[in-house]
Amino acid sequence: MGPYYIPRNVKDEGRILFIFTGKSLIYTVVGGVIGSIFYFLLSAFGMGLVGMIIIAIFALIGFSIGTFKVPDIGSFAFTKKVGGEAIDDVILRAFKFKKKNNKIYVYDNKEVTKDE
Repeated sequence: MGPYYIPRNVKDEGRILFIFTGKSLIYTVVGGVIGSIFYFLLSAFGMGLVGMIIIAIFALIGFSIGTFKVPDIGSFAFTKKVGGEAIDDVILRAFKFKKKNNKIYVYDNKEVTKDE
């Protein structure tokens, strides 16, 4: 008898603290760093609690960008095109599109006719 494969559940082995993947942890930390800038500015004015809330909000936004996917809702044209893709990929593509000065090339094979 030779060795054989024993199936096992490896779904959550790439997770850190059960909820973070590597990508979502990085986005959460980046969001927390951006929020901490606001915290230091607000703590100088004596509003440290508001700054902590802003840190939590920015970290939550970063976590959601790194974790969730765009839902596929049929009634919206935008979600029909990008439904099921990661939010960070959609945002990255939007920035690249804006960088190229919004040029869209459409190739149309129809003839233009005039009604006279």
